[in-house]
Amino acid sequence: MASTQKQEACCAGGEGVESRCRVESLVSVDERGQMVLPKDFRDRAGIKAGDKLVLVSWTRDGEVCCMSLMKAESLADMVKDRLGPLMAEIT
Repeated sequence: MASTQKQEACCAGGEGVESRCRVESLVSVDERGQMVLPKDFRDRAGIKAGDKLVLVSWTRDGEVCCMSLMKAESLADMVKDRLGPLMAEIT
């Protein structure tokens, strides 16, 4: 049976929520632009072969200054949560 309890995105803050940011590891980019996420991190993050990740970037003065990866399904859920009520009002 599917859970009806709504899950919040992991990176969404809130009252009573303990969150933190930390350096996980140093990865290298090869000549084809590929990199390997360490196995222990993939295991903790629940990332499996074939999973889709979204690369989110922040720019400052026209240059990328920060980047983050998140599971595509997490982004889709956040978009639905934000746009769902808006779309319901429009239709």
